[in-house]
Amino acid sequence: MNDTEANLVSRIFLVEKSEYKVTGVSFLLAFLLMLSYYILRPVRDGMASDWSDLEVSFMWNINFFISAALVAIYGFAASKINIKFLVPSVYTLFSASFIAYYFGSILVADHALLDKMFYIWVSVFSLFHVSVFWSLMSDTFNKEQAKRLFAIIAAGASLGAISGSGFTTLFAQALGVDMLMLIASCGLLIVVPLTFYIYRLKSIALHNEDITDELNMAKLGGHWWHGFKTVTTSPYLMSIVIFLILYTFVASFIYFEQKNLLAEYTRAERTQILGGIDWIVNTLTFYVAFFGTSRIVRRFGMPITLALLPGIIAVALLILAFAPMLTVLLALQVARRSGNYAITRPAREMLFTEVSQEERFKAKPVIDVVLYRGGDALSSLAFAGLTQGLGLGLAAVALVGAGIASLWAWAGIRLGRKYERRMTSRE
Repeated sequence: MNDTEANLVSRIFLVEKSEYKVTGVSFLLAFLLMLSYYILRPVRDGMASDWSDLEVSFMWNINFFISAALVAIYGFAASKINIKFLVPSVYTLFSASFIAYYFGSILVADHALLDKMFYIWVSVFSLFHVSVFWSLMSDTFNKEQAKRLFAIIAAGASLGAISGSGFTTLFAQALGVDMLMLIASCGLLIVVPLTFYIYRLKSIALHNEDITDELNMAKLGGHWWHGFKTVTTSPYLMSIVIFLILYTFVASFIYFEQKNLLAEYTRAERTQILGGIDWIVNTLTFYVAFFGTSRIVRRFGMPITLALLPGIIAVALLILAFAPMLTVLLALQVARRSGNYAITRPAREMLFTEVSQEERFKAKPVIDVVLYRGGDALSSLAFAGLTQGLGLGLAAVALVGAGIASLWAWAGIRLGRKYERRMTSRE
């Protein structure tokens, strides 16, 4: 590529010539991770409509405790083994677990318990693998690079999600759930060597001397519980927690209503419908993340970027309250998920470029996995209480959700201002 072409690419995609290779590998890694997950996601969500709100709420609470235990083990591992081997080990273990489920599904006659175990484990995987990936990214790129490149890397995740959901939609009935698990496991195994390559490129291509390979080869030290302690003592991290918990309440309310409205369909039909929604969501996400998100952050700043989706969702929930129909709910779900993946999630990951390496690898999974699942558990109980306890319908629940989304927008503005103050103070 000559200098003219390189300058054109830099203007369009905001990627410098020295960043091409590491951005491309990160893009591919994100693609493979989300390809694997989105092969499994419609299968998991299709199972949920067979169970009551209380059953799903119970599994979400179990998920919280399993997630907390897993993050504690991860924190212990981060203290004892070289960081360079930490991320590949996580993906290897998840891949092995899905291979085990594949053989278990062949050997076990009654799938009732196995289905619920699969539902919980995929839910654990859905947050953990993303948190670990973005810990790697925030430890690879500096703050200025993160503003330009994280949205593009997130577009790789969207492209993987498009491919995975499309694959599941087309082949779910022909291949069956068991074979889908095996295919997803293979995708995770390919990720492992790419993580080692990113560690190498971080020094030889990016020359981020403040994030050296020597540091990444070292152990973080400390205790497994330091991540939990740091979250409770850092006002900045607590602001991220509040923002995330409010998001989980909004997302859970929409998820449960979707689950209930799809109950009349067969599991195969639900899997195809949800796979189709995933395809639409991730197609939108890909284009917005690739061409719009970085420019939104650079032009409007972090406060507006973080408050943008919550504001849209608050208005959409008000519309749903006055027009409580399946088509409106599915449109809201598409808007929520595509906006989160394309804008809110990359922006939230940029926040972790302003923390220490120990906070990235120990405190971040506590927020992304444990507290996220804690929010899920609380919001699932709240939803069950509103619907099965108080007997509220879709319209009333949507009004409650609109109020929560408004608080979410306010929290986003405050969090964005804290981030910008921290950036200014360190310059």
